[in-house]
Amino acid sequence: MSATGKKVRVLIVDDSTLMRQLLAAVLSVDEGIEVVGEAPDPFDAREKIKALNPDVVTLDVEMPRMNGLDFLRKIMELRPTPVVMISSLTQAGADTTLEALEIGAVDFVAKPADNSAMLQLGGELIPKIKGAANTRLRRRVAAPQQRQPVARKSFVPARGSVDKLIAIGASTGGVEALKAVLMLFPEDAPPIVIAQHMPERFTAAFARRLDGECRMRVHEAAHDQPIERGHVYIAPGGHHLEVAKRGSALVCALNDGPLVSGHRPSVDALFNSVARVVAPNAVGAILTGMGRDGASGLLAMRKAGCHTFGQDEGTALIYGMPRVAWEIGAVESQHGLFDITEAILNACAGKNAPAMAAAGH
Repeated sequence: MSATGKKVRVLIVDDSTLMRQLLAAVLSVDEGIEVVGEAPDPFDAREKIKALNPDVVTLDVEMPRMNGLDFLRKIMELRPTPVVMISSLTQAGADTTLEALEIGAVDFVAKPADNSAMLQLGGELIPKIKGAANTRLRRRVAAPQQRQPVARKSFVPARGSVDKLIAIGASTGGVEALKAVLMLFPEDAPPIVIAQHMPERFTAAFARRLDGECRMRVHEAAHDQPIERGHVYIAPGGHHLEVAKRGSALVCALNDGPLVSGHRPSVDALFNSVARVVAPNAVGAILTGMGRDGASGLLAMRKAGCHTFGQDEGTALIYGMPRVAWEIGAVESQHGLFDITEAILNACAGKNAPAMAAAGH
């Protein structure tokens, strides 16, 4: 159901008749979803969006007559509608999907390689459809030009301060949010470790994309990789990223353990490791996303003396993870998307008051 208690009305757009039928069958299992129509190409989809006014559109990345990205741009410009992309598990599919998320798609799922994987797809797609229906879609999230901050040219810590580590968690809406946040860090900023809910193959493409646009160097994290100033480490899809010590040095530690808070990579797994290994010399931030992954881990960081921040409701695509973290006292203060980097850097530089040693606002 949507936030209003009504069924979520879905339009399926895919050039494959079989895939349209399979998606309709998977979604129709849930009583809170109604498939109101199907379209084989963007031109038919455009007319059906006008006629049916769906709450959510599922859109194949690769479409005939007009590619999915061009169609998505038109949707976002003319009739903003929550879109969940159906992506192929290829390098080209990953790159296209990440571009779609930057254009305005709410989320994506990887297209199953065979029919047997359709059962797993339902468990992933249904909550994403429902989450998309409850987003407050904007034509594009952008700070007013006169207020948008400029990235610092360098990072200057307070005299005598200890080197810091920054840990960030995100889920739905995180591709755009993380780009906005990371673009504002100077090239010599403290190291950053990130858990973003994303499947295998996509995280490598995401890291490459960010590395080409940010001042810091961005990597898909590797096991035992040293954690160094000026570098960002993104948890690989399907693997937990934790922070460990090798002697006096910090390194990335990957594992394929059980799901934590329903995810792998898990934000809670990352934050809890930071609380154990690095606290209080760390700063944590939780960004847009569905569910509650990261809330308890951020609370552990705050209780251990770390500064902790959350994205505010006004700028989060989905105010789920930040809301839970705020409500349980894990978040020291909330900030808009274009202000959270400054809060993190100030905390790293020792310009904020010490974080509370226990939960509570």
